[in-house]
Amino acid sequence: MAENTRAGIISDIFDIINERQQISFNELSDASFSMGIEKGKLEKVLAELESMKVIASRSRGGVLTYYPLQEGSLRKVLIVEDDKNINKLMALSIGKGFEIGQIYDGGEAMEFVRKNRPDLVILDLMLPHKDGLDICQTIKSDPSISGTIVIIVSAMDPTSNRFKGIKYGADYYIKKPFDPNEMRSLVTIFLKKKGKRFDPLIDLPDEAGISNEIEQSIKAGEQYSIGTIKVGGLGDYAKRFGSDSAMVILRLISQLLQDRAKSTSDKVFVGFLDSEVFVIAGQKRNIETAVEQLQGEFTAVLPFILQDEGFKSINLDIEDLFESKEVPKLELIYEESKKEKILERRNRILKSKGASKSDIGSYTYDEIRQMFGNDELDIKITRDNKDVKLQVSKDNKEDAK
Repeated sequence: MAENTRAGIISDIFDIINERQQISFNELSDASFSMGIEKGKLEKVLAELESMKVIASRSRGGVLTYYPLQEGSLRKVLIVEDDKNINKLMALSIGKGFEIGQIYDGGEAMEFVRKNRPDLVILDLMLPHKDGLDICQTIKSDPSISGTIVIIVSAMDPTSNRFKGIKYGADYYIKKPFDPNEMRSLVTIFLKKKGKRFDPLIDLPDEAGISNEIEQSIKAGEQYSIGTIKVGGLGDYAKRFGSDSAMVILRLISQLLQDRAKSTSDKVFVGFLDSEVFVIAGQKRNIETAVEQLQGEFTAVLPFILQDEGFKSINLDIEDLFESKEVPKLELIYEESKKEKILERRNRILKSKGASKSDIGSYTYDEIRQMFGNDELDIKITRDNKDVKLQVSKDNKEDAK
């Protein structure tokens, strides 16, 4: 390949990623094919762009996604981990391009944070003198440093600790043993991603990704499932305990789903419908396993969620708690969608838009909900340049009374 042709291809691929801000490998493949670039060349170009540190990639709801990176001042990362070998491994995983501070005692963390103002802190939970959750809560409750990104990395049982970490403001929770590539990708994208600040909840595949998955599922066989996971009762929970408490639940489910998408050996797709509803798709056996594990994890963490709101389970099991009318009811509801119903609703939408099957593009959130037969929403997620917000829908049944 001539140097100018090679340079031109690199420039063209980067321009596509830069314009889109985030784009899946499949979308890049389609764009490259239309440009006459074969898949093998595309993969080499992407690897070269990553080695140049102008893009980064991560699995986004089971979909390999690329992000453009911005140049700027050297960003600061603090690692608080008492095991010196693991602390060193974390530093090596993050790699060059950051100013890295390393601390082995939790009691020294806050003095370092206030003096050096790191952009991102990686926290172990079990630390001498001051544990990671305490450090996280202290950082996020101080307005002068609350914008500091916090990633918790721990081998401790994540059942309650992940919930507490998110409740205290942690931006992400990684279980040990951690994947060095995941660590590097998360730190890089949190600190260097172009455009809006990276948010793991919002960063799940949106309209475009879900639209593509709907089309793939229609073409796939009966062993390929697509459906929705709804956080039942979240609208009432938000009205009772506030939107911030409800957002913690959504962030918890989002990270649990992302774990499920990463842990299976076969592909599981996870998308977000900017509400209390997620989309999940993949081979039927993998979806059944993922949903079962997700519901089991949520059932295990639910007592801690309720206790956090003042409901104590003294001498009661969780089933007894749910029988009380005073206890808020939260549940994860999975519903597999019938493909013939999706196809029927899809064709109706296309007809109303005057669009052909060969000119589909991306559906809107409203159209996607129609295809899943899930038009009624309890909550709505909105995002501006600064924050992600949760609002109880005006269509909430309680409001309608």
